[in-house]
Amino acid sequence: MKITEVRTRVVQWKGATQPLPPHFCTNPMDLVSPMLSPETMGSFAFHGWLIVEVFTDKGIVGIGNAALAPLTVKHLIDHHLAPLLIGQDPWDTEFLWQHMYRKTMAFGRKGLAMAAISAIDIALWDAMGKDARQPCFRLLGGRTRPRIPVYASRLYSVPLEELAAEASRYKAEGFRAVKLRFGWGPDDGAAGMARNVELLRTVRAAVGDEIDVMADAYMGWTLDYAKRMMRLIEPFNLRWLEEAIVPDDIHGYHELRRFGTTPIAAGEHEFTSYGFRQLIEARALDYIQFDTNRVGGITAARKIQALAEAYSIPVVPHAGQMHNYHVVMASLNSPMAEYFPKVAVEVGNELFWYIFKGEPVAEDGHVSLSDDVPGLGLEIDEAAITQFEVTE
Repeated sequence: MKITEVRTRVVQWKGATQPLPPHFCTNPMDLVSPMLSPETMGSFAFHGWLIVEVFTDKGIVGIGNAALAPLTVKHLIDHHLAPLLIGQDPWDTEFLWQHMYRKTMAFGRKGLAMAAISAIDIALWDAMGKDARQPCFRLLGGRTRPRIPVYASRLYSVPLEELAAEASRYKAEGFRAVKLRFGWGPDDGAAGMARNVELLRTVRAAVGDEIDVMADAYMGWTLDYAKRMMRLIEPFNLRWLEEAIVPDDIHGYHELRRFGTTPIAAGEHEFTSYGFRQLIEARALDYIQFDTNRVGGITAARKIQALAEAYSIPVVPHAGQMHNYHVVMASLNSPMAEYFPKVAVEVGNELFWYIFKGEPVAEDGHVSLSDDVPGLGLEIDEAAITQFEVTE
């Protein structure tokens, strides 16, 4: 089997979007926001996605995707990576990964170049599964459980009564874990800290003590602020505090682990086995949260999964979705996966529901993967893409 074409399409949502509440989620821009105007502030919402298709001479088409800066990632693939793949065997994933990684090393290694490599690598694994007539998780080690437990991931800082109702609904739907977003950061002072505690208190009261609760600061805090918050969140028995500080501050994460008893999670914005080796050697994390469509694809994800297992650090990938579910299914080191409920378009996390067919819908707090569907089990919903502006 040989690769004959690599096709990329950026789809930008052109329909209506749900308005987000103020302080819906703290983020790295908060600390510089006083210096910004409404025109330069920007937003952490994103409404575009990249679809990658790898065509072969056997008629098999592998599907991959990327959600970070899709127009830029498309350019990287079209001009730097696709020419390396034509005529190659998609089964040679290690060689192809290393070729792409080394070809882009001078300007890549992390960030957008790795997102581009990830999208292609996912498509290659999808093609291999289809060629072998096996789901991708079987190529990675096979089934480790009947279903994958998932946690409901949303819970923004809407009015507290709405927050409580949403959390209660997830519990009623069978989820055994939920995650909320902190809405306030260092620039909001002690009053913002009190608002964050109100969010935690509301969710914990809504779901009770038999449901795991996690909380995400999305890189919006400083180390000092995170330490102050950790004293306040201890009574709520969080399963983890996620991305409290910027991802480059590895020693800061180590300090947070030493400072309190709340487990520390991160890794959504880290890349390759080298980056995670540094985090592990620094004893920085209790949970690893790579996203397969950022970290280097399935080829990189399986290596990090094995490395983490050797150090007894659980892996709970960011964002759910099929490229992560197959990695989770094949490893006992992943106790659960993230799950973004299907909602009207708002932040952008939910766009994959509008682009692909085949994503599993949670039932009783679990998702299921079929033994009978080869590859990742996804199809591009060409009819639904008419809701998007498409750049080819």
